[in-house]
Amino acid sequence: MFSNLKEQPGDKILALMQLYKDDPRPQKIDLGVGVYKNAEGQTPVMRAVKAAEKQLWEIQDTKSYVGLAGDPAFGDAMIGLVLGDAVARDNIAAAATPGGTGAVRQAFEMVRMANPDARVFVSNPTWPNHVSILKFMGMPMVEYRYFDSATRGVDFDGMIEDLKQTKPGDVVLLHGCCHNPTGANLNLVQWQIVVDTLLETGAVPMIDIAYQGFGDGLEEDAAATRLVASSMPECLIAASCSKNFGVYRERTGILMAVAQDKGLRGLNQGTLNYLNRQNYSFPPDHGARVVTMILNDADLRADWAAELEEVRLSMLGLREQLAGELQRLSGSDRFAFLAEHRGMFSRLGTTPEMVDKLREEHAIYMVGDSRLNIAGLNKNSVPILAKAIIDCGI
Repeated sequence: MFSNLKEQPGDKILALMQLYKDDPRPQKIDLGVGVYKNAEGQTPVMRAVKAAEKQLWEIQDTKSYVGLAGDPAFGDAMIGLVLGDAVARDNIAAAATPGGTGAVRQAFEMVRMANPDARVFVSNPTWPNHVSILKFMGMPMVEYRYFDSATRGVDFDGMIEDLKQTKPGDVVLLHGCCHNPTGANLNLVQWQIVVDTLLETGAVPMIDIAYQGFGDGLEEDAAATRLVASSMPECLIAASCSKNFGVYRERTGILMAVAQDKGLRGLNQGTLNYLNRQNYSFPPDHGARVVTMILNDADLRADWAAELEEVRLSMLGLREQLAGELQRLSGSDRFAFLAEHRGMFSRLGTTPEMVDKLREEHAIYMVGDSRLNIAGLNKNSVPILAKAIIDCGI
């Protein structure tokens, strides 16, 4: 049987990580991997997470299973964080998942159950795993224009023109904030136009929100998702705690199904429970419990929010420093978009050949599409990167 298997394509980011690890040059810079790093190059455990885990160690008296949808308190806490009071709780079904990726996969499964012929519209570009999962599942996928490689902003006119081609039964996958891999985001006026367009076509929005708190703030980053959820008849929301709580390896995520028809909540919840049972039965609990404790304790929540704000401002400062250094070296403002983008990532908009040149000549590692992880920088490495970009002729 095993001899019938075919070699699968390797993950490009993981391969890049190995190349970086094997590079002996001491000045090498890793801008490829998609995790937050502090100025010392570490991905630290957040203070509130440490404190909550210490409390949990003292009080937890069982490791028995939780429900198929996870601890209901986790669902309530995350719905509050992501949606606030934008939608009544009894309009929302929710299930814990193994990370944001698990939530995305379960969302696609739910879409396929509801409509086997559904087309999923994804931004060009989008997070590569969106595309990989859809292809693996054999679901029809359509790209819509998003990134303008000339301005390094959003091609909004092209985006709307493409979204107008959607129809009832289609799903439109949108990034709630901090677009990955480009860093280019819609403003709220543009989000309203997207909502109006989907209301006209009858397509269902699906929001992937993995970086709440990394862009303009916790509330600001949730505004678009809240607008969509409160305006559309139905929507799906896949949320991750990996980045904003720093619990990457705990695999902590949640999928929400929002329907303005309250009568659908029971059906949606039963479907989410069923899908969890078919895939992994019970979702992981440790990370979810820690997140719940933080969100439900005023002191822990305040400390978490303060540290998250420090992280956000640090990345924003690095963006501004890099844009300023590039302006100084180039004598132009063509890199000003770096300060305007939000989140961990920006896309330089250069060629794979230039990305290879950065790696080969300057030991700077980024993904082939020129996505760079701003959090992989520090104040000392910013000038090195800026000089390399200019020296390569980007």
